[in-house]
Amino acid sequence: MKINCIWEHNGENSLIYIENLTGAYTRGESKSVALSKIDTEVKNYLRWMGVSLDELLEIDIVQEICSPCNVADADSIAIFDSEKQPLTRAEYEILKNLCLKSAMDFQKLYDSVPDKHKSVLTERKTFYGKRPITAFEMYKHTKDVNEYYFTEIGVSADNEGDIIDCRRRAFEKLESQPNFLSNKVVLSSYDEFWSLRKVLRRFLWHDRIHAKAMWRMACKTFGNEAVANVFCFE
Repeated sequence: MKINCIWEHNGENSLIYIENLTGAYTRGESKSVALSKIDTEVKNYLRWMGVSLDELLEIDIVQEICSPCNVADADSIAIFDSEKQPLTRAEYEILKNLCLKSAMDFQKLYDSVPDKHKSVLTERKTFYGKRPITAFEMYKHTKDVNEYYFTEIGVSADNEGDIIDCRRRAFEKLESQPNFLSNKVVLSSYDEFWSLRKVLRRFLWHDRIHAKAMWRMACKTFGNEAVANVFCFE
């Protein structure tokens, strides 16, 4: 299986995004460490999609981004070259449905955590403030990027309701705009470039980051069998 990767780095710290599995990523204190995690991430992601992998991976880094961000904390301003291209309706529907599946699975994961306010994790600061350590904090943080992401491409959105409802409403508002599939690239807040393709990828990526964190936290806090492994992590 051919795996196209984008490598974003700040010094040695590295994020590697798997371009043709939208939202899949690895992270490491060096490029080699991040690369060493790709096989596991690809298998986990495909299991989440209901697909098995029986072939070797062929990894190709198709873009390199030297970032000013703290990529060790998954801070990123990356926009891929491929995220500047127009979308077909079929491509959009596939990615939108993945974003909605991810939201539904995130809700299932959250609902399965026995105590939403209990955690064995300790607090620390990140680039966006205090690290969320309870299931409730992780859920709220993940849900509440909805307004931010859609607003960056000019779509009025909110964070009301659960993660599924607010995301679905925003997609409906997006689809009411003429020519939304043109995938216009805009320079928005924080001098960051955005496009619809990037928003779709960011939802899947951001969900995955915090789903993994919630699942690991819940396993440490309540035991490995106490929480649903909806995203098929190892």
